[in-house]
Amino acid sequence: MKDKKRLKLKKFYFHPITVFLFASLMVIILSGILSSLEIQATYNVINENTYELEPTLVAVESLLNYDGIKFIISNAAKNFLSFGPLVSLIISLIGISVAEASGMIEVFSKKYLKKIPKPTLTFLIILLATISSLINDVGYAILIPLIALIYFIIERNPILGIVTTFCGVSFGYGISIFVGSTEAALIGYTKSAAMLIDENIHIALTSNLIFIIVASIILSLIGTIIIEKIISPKIGKYKKEDEFATTEQYRVINLEEEEQKQIEKEKYEKRGLRFSLIIALIVLFIFVYSLIPNLPFSGMLLDMSENTYLNQLFGKNSYFQDGFTYMIAIFFVLVGIAYGIGSKSLKSDKDLIEKINHNFSTIGSSILLMFVVSQFIAIFKQTNIGIIIASWLANILNNLNISGIPLIIVTLIFIALANFTLTGSANKWLIFSPVVVPMFMQSNISPQFAQIVMRAGDSMTNGYTPILASFVIYIAYLNIYNLNKAKPYSIKKSLNLITPYFILISITWILLVVGWYIIGLPIGPGVYPTL
Repeated sequence: MKDKKRLKLKKFYFHPITVFLFASLMVIILSGILSSLEIQATYNVINENTYELEPTLVAVESLLNYDGIKFIISNAAKNFLSFGPLVSLIISLIGISVAEASGMIEVFSKKYLKKIPKPTLTFLIILLATISSLINDVGYAILIPLIALIYFIIERNPILGIVTTFCGVSFGYGISIFVGSTEAALIGYTKSAAMLIDENIHIALTSNLIFIIVASIILSLIGTIIIEKIISPKIGKYKKEDEFATTEQYRVINLEEEEQKQIEKEKYEKRGLRFSLIIALIVLFIFVYSLIPNLPFSGMLLDMSENTYLNQLFGKNSYFQDGFTYMIAIFFVLVGIAYGIGSKSLKSDKDLIEKINHNFSTIGSSILLMFVVSQFIAIFKQTNIGIIIASWLANILNNLNISGIPLIIVTLIFIALANFTLTGSANKWLIFSPVVVPMFMQSNISPQFAQIVMRAGDSMTNGYTPILASFVIYIAYLNIYNLNKAKPYSIKKSLNLITPYFILISITWILLVVGWYIIGLPIGPGVYPTL
């Protein structure tokens, strides 16, 4: 008997753009259903003048009506133009494209980075990505395209570079080797919540400093093991298009002539690197000088209306924070042009602009993806579903009669769950701090350690939710470097790549926080887990 041929159903691969369009439609329908059921929640906000709790009622806002449809249509352009990842990515790509067009990134990568052992390079990338959250979300916009390009140049899979960078930024978000924007965003809520128990309490911006330094190193080490031992073998090697050629080409060359050309090329490359180094040092000097207050023409990037230096540097109106991506772009532009002049790789301004245009031509579909994602995130936020879920979790936690280690673990998990639908540390801590901080203090746990628990829970799931605005940069670059366009990286496929990292780093976070509490090591200068 002949074997019967089995019919195989063809698999459909939905592009992320299609998925986010469907998700937007589902959120609109869901908002109408939940609003009709009068789904709502109440959370407490601390009055900054009286330090008393004020209940805030929030209900699901339906977008499945006249006002909802009007909101979606009238705010579409505004949502897109104010979408942070789009602006940051375009600005950073200008700088990176100039440096790439001049040949500086390629020469530097092959000359120095390619010689670094793979595990060491992975560790350095994760550490750099982790501490990049010192300044909001710049790590996503700058490091993901840059590391992907470097990996491509040094003949390592750029998909792996994208995954490594994204995991480093996301799952270590909010920790660094110095206090940064996270402290500026959280410390006010922590202090206000602590004053519900102790009106005279003082919480310094450096109260988590020791912990975040140690955590950044530990997470980078664990992350390196996960990437090298689990994710890298899974992703495999990157096959460039020329490797698929079936024919070989031969040409007659003059070895002496080729050798002479190579010597001359290396001579100009070295001169280009010297030029770029000189410009880099000058730019860095100007940058650092602009961060020093009370000197002639200094302090340009500081918010001098603030009283403390850290608030001047990382406050809400800090020019340093708002303009950091632009400053990095300027750095790459100037250094790239200096290299191009020194190495004679740039013939004219037309040559440079033509090369930059070629680089930008690859992000056309990414801009469309960002438009769709910007609408999806704006629609989801408008419904208040994320705030309501976070409020429910905070209220459940408030009604639990637990203390010590169980309280720490449950709080970690609840904040991590809330982060799936409500991203942004400050957004969650506004809701959770009036509950978590008093509960911790009544259990003899310091409010500073409560803030660490918040940071850990937030980081655990930060990279595993498509609600995260910068998730779009990750998924966009996966598809830019994806050779099989018939099988795009969907949301599911993108999450599958980082699932091992997500699970193991989450376990690491829990063990790190609980272990620190048990041992009782200082978390900052003169600050301990217990009161």
